Amino acid sequence: MFHAPLLRCATEFELVAMVGAQDALAAATSDEADLIVISTPNQSHFPLAAAALHAGKHVVVDKPFTVSVAEGEALIDLASRQQRMLTVFHNRRWDGDFLTVRKLLADKTLGEVLLFEAHWDRFRPAIKQGWRELPADGAGVLNDLGPHMIDQALLLFGWPGAVSADIQAQRREALVDDYFDVTFQYGSLRARLCASTMIAEPRPRFAVHGSGGSFVKFGLDTQEPALRDGDPAAPDFGLDPINGTLTFGDGRHGAVPTERGRYRAFYEGVAAAISNKGPAPVDPSDAVAGLRLIECARKSAREGVCVPTPDASSPAV
Repeated sequence: MFHAPLLRCATEFELVAMVGAQDALAAATSDEADLIVISTPNQSHFPLAAAALHAGKHVVVDKPFTVSVAEGEALIDLASRQQRMLTVFHNRRWDGDFLTVRKLLADKTLGEVLLFEAHWDRFRPAIKQGWRELPADGAGVLNDLGPHMIDQALLLFGWPGAVSADIQAQRREALVDDYFDVTFQYGSLRARLCASTMIAEPRPRFAVHGSGGSFVKFGLDTQEPALRDGDPAAPDFGLDPINGTLTFGDGRHGAVPTERGRYRAFYEGVAAAISNKGPAPVDPSDAVAGLRLIECARKSAREGVCVPTPDASSPAV
């Protein structure tokens, strides 16, 4: 389980059980645990989280939060009525490269940002067997990687005015989307989010262009592979040896060290929220906002039009 090392190194938690999908419902409602972490196939997120909340548990749900806006809103309402903490594992808020981008934008290093590009590329010509590749609500790469990338764009720039999208199943045997190119419009600023399963030479993870210069960073954050092999409490955990590059309009350029990634901050925030010492590390309403934009993107791709976004709190499109 991806979450287990992070829970084990957080002194506030004791990991009492890990179960498979078949035993998940019983575990979610048992008396063994006060906190339930749901990392199961997407369609099961809502019923498992609802069962856990009804049983009086605090709940962490992996992304995507749910497969629809309506399900997400129902869980938020239930958590409020039960007075339980509910949050979503948008751990990519604590990627080192994203923290670097946030710092550069906060410092106005690039001037007025006009184009933000984020890419998440893989080279997987063969269909990987499993539920992610089967047609169902919440399937496809947009629902898999999109929640993280959209969450990052919302943190940087807020709610967009319009969405345009191209979403495809490019591999011959693909049954769900394996490619997307989604653009959020913010006045003159464009935020472009792209993912593909058929790119052998990855594009920049982030490329940010402004009136004062450009920042480019290659390579994915190191924390996910490190969690499979090591200890998140290790001295080098979260360090990324790949620098970004900053280029100014007059030709000056230089290396930008990548900020240290901090996935441990998520469960530190969970502990604080359960103890009433702070808010949930990710407000679940932020995840619902991301689901609204996924629905806008699918509408845009389906109809071939640019879709004005509804108010962030309005019903689904």
